[in-house]
Amino acid sequence: MQLIRDLFGLSGPEQEHSETTSDSIQEITKKLVRLPPEKACHIAAFAYLLGRVAHADLEITSEETMAMEQTVVAHGGLSPEEATIVVQIAQVQNLLFGGTENYLVSREFKKMTQLPERISLLKCLFAVSASDDAISLAEDNEIGKISRELGISHKEFIRTRLAFREHLTILRGSPG
Repeated sequence: MQLIRDLFGLSGPEQEHSETTSDSIQEITKKLVRLPPEKACHIAAFAYLLGRVAHADLEITSEETMAMEQTVVAHGGLSPEEATIVVQIAQVQNLLFGGTENYLVSREFKKMTQLPERISLLKCLFAVSASDDAISLAEDNEIGKISRELGISHKEFIRTRLAFREHLTILRGSPG
């Protein structure tokens, strides 16, 4: 959980302003700090995993960003403004630390959730990827990897994936 707090700047109470921390970062931190620590970490990990999939093909479309924001509002109980901030942080953190933090964030999310919640996340991962009408092979593979990291059975992964089959570019003959 400390990893999530560190990634999203939630490491403690009101952080002191320093010359290396921008005013924007201070404002974002203030908005997230108002949440109970467990909820903030849960939402942060959830948003990070959405961003991980959206960025799997090295491009995050505006449709994917909008879908991420709407998903964070619906599943995190945040205001649209808060969701926008969380998604922006998640996208930046994924760009900066994705290669080294991906598994660690998945592991933390698995520890703090039960299987039904992980399956709900799986559906959200597919929905975000499909929001631009195309789930690329890279996104599909990343969702599969996250599914395994979260301990979701292959059968459940396939069942969920089937609901989004019309968006899978691999089935269209184009790997996208």
